[in-house]
Amino acid sequence: MSFAHAADGTSLYYEVDGHGDDVLVLIAGQSNNHHWWDVAREDFAAHFRTVVFDHRGTGRSDKPESGYDTRVFATDVVAILDDLGVDQAHVYGTSMGGRAAQWLAADHPSRVRRLVLGCTSPGARHGVERSAELRRALAQRDRDAAQRVLLELMYTPDWLATHPGPFHTIGDPDMPQHARRGHFLASRNHDGWDACAKIVAPALVLHGADDVFNPAANAPLLADRIPDAHAVLIPHARHAYFEEFRSVASPTVVNFLTVP
Repeated sequence: MSFAHAADGTSLYYEVDGHGDDVLVLIAGQSNNHHWWDVAREDFAAHFRTVVFDHRGTGRSDKPESGYDTRVFATDVVAILDDLGVDQAHVYGTSMGGRAAQWLAADHPSRVRRLVLGCTSPGARHGVERSAELRRALAQRDRDAAQRVLLELMYTPDWLATHPGPFHTIGDPDMPQHARRGHFLASRNHDGWDACAKIVAPALVLHGADDVFNPAANAPLLADRIPDAHAVLIPHARHAYFEEFRSVASPTVVNFLTVP
């Protein structure tokens, strides 16, 4: 059990596993803790020392009243790397974690060797947002119905029919309400458009082709905006492509990160 401390004193829980000379930091999505990566993480363990962590507001990390911002989340990763004594790492951020990863690569270029952005966007101002109909379905008062909508945005019907859960990609159930709202606002207010243009690390943009939760049209936008980037769309995949379609996604990431 390891803890780093952010610049504002927030305690951040993290874990390290795997082998290899290179470090790979895995950044989870909005309102999720390190268990977001439980299924896919082992795919990287033979190649990298993997680092997973609990965002501030989730899991074993502190849950301050303020400080929820994608740029702050990026500095939290820097604090963890500093605690490990790691100067540079590969970074793989998904969903809101991909938004934080944009800031990490732009603000701290010397710390990011290669960058993978999964199922993410540059933010509402320049990106493609989910439909108003989906927003209403996710905000409905019937929480069981809203959760079912979320699951169907994450996974295909075939996957849900054969995988009863538990699911670690639909939010940390123990998050306090102030932290949950902080994560929501951090993601909603993100604007990484200018930051993406400054990224110097080679970048891979991954997205499920059938993702409407964070529309797949954001992938080519990001790949065009980041100077040394290319996009890969995974056919039939939805938002949690890295779990359901890991047989495609994980080798794609490993190949990208290990190319000389």
